[in-house]
Amino acid sequence: MDSRTTAQASDAESQPVQPGRVDRPDKATVTVNMNRLQRVGQRKGLGTYLREVWQYRHFIFYDSRARVETRNEGSALGNIWLVLTPVLNGLTYFLVFGLLLGTRDGVENFLGFLIIGVFMFSFTSRSINAGARAIQQGRSLITSFRFPRISLPIAVTLRESMAFLPAAIAMIVMVVILPDDETITWRWLLLIPILALQVLFNLGLSLVLARAVASVRDVGNLLPFATRIWLYSSGVFYSVERFTDNPTVLTIISFNPLFQVLEMTRDVILYESLPGWDSWAILGGWAVILTVVGIIYFWQGEEKYGMEGTA
Repeated sequence: MDSRTTAQASDAESQPVQPGRVDRPDKATVTVNMNRLQRVGQRKGLGTYLREVWQYRHFIFYDSRARVETRNEGSALGNIWLVLTPVLNGLTYFLVFGLLLGTRDGVENFLGFLIIGVFMFSFTSRSINAGARAIQQGRSLITSFRFPRISLPIAVTLRESMAFLPAAIAMIVMVVILPDDETITWRWLLLIPILALQVLFNLGLSLVLARAVASVRDVGNLLPFATRIWLYSSGVFYSVERFTDNPTVLTIISFNPLFQVLEMTRDVILYESLPGWDSWAILGGWAVILTVVGIIYFWQGEEKYGMEGTA
C-alpha cells in the first residue's frame, strides 16, 4: 500500500459519520429520513387509532360470534344456559324476596317486574365483568400480534350483546305468557333504544375497568362485591319507593344508570307508559360520557398493555 492510499484511508477514518447517512464501500451515500421512523409499539394519535380499530371490525364481529357459539359447547344443554341462567336467578330471587321477605307486596305484576330486573341487570353485570378482564385474558394475543388493544373489550361487549339476544326474547315471551300477562303495544319498540344505550354504557364502563384491572389486578377481585352492592341498590327485585320516601335518597337512586334501565323497560313493557325525558337524559348522559371517557382513558394506556406492571 503506497503512502497516497494510506493517506486516503486515514482521512476517511477521521471524518465523522453524519446522522441519517450511511457510507458504503463503493463510496455511494444512502440518505435515511429519520423523522419518519417510529418507536415500536408507540401509541398513535386518537383519530388514527380509532380508524385502525374500524379496520378490525370484521375480526371483532366474527371473533365475538364464534365465542358465543362455542361458549357452552362442553355442557349438555349448550347455549340454552344463556337463557336458563337468568331464569334460575329470577326463580331464586322470587322465592327469597317475593315469597319469604314479601317484597312483591304493592308491586303490580311482580313476576314481570322481577323478570325484567333480573334479565336486564344480568346483561350489564356479565358484560362489565367479562370486559374488565379482557386485557388479562387476551395477554397471549397481545404479546403475539400488533393490533389496537381496545378491540378486546369491544369484542367482549359485542359478544355479551349477542349472547343476550336470545335471553331478551325469552324475557319478552315470559312477560307475555306468565300470569298478569301483558299486551304488546307500540311502546315495546322503545326497548330498542333503551338496549342501545345500555350497550353503550356497558362498553364505556368495560373500557375503564379493563385498564384499571390491567393496572391493578386487585380491582378485578373487588368487582364482584361492587356488583352485588349495585344489584341491591338498583331495585331489581323490589320497588325502592316502598322502602324509602326520602326525596334525597330517591334522587340519588335516580342517577343510578341501571335503575333507569330497569324503570324505563318496565314502563314500556309492563305499565304502558312512556319514560320521562329526565330518564332518557340520565341514561343517555351516562352512556355517552362514560364511553368517551372510557375510550380516551383506555387509549392513554395503549403502550403498556401486555407488559408487566401498571398500564
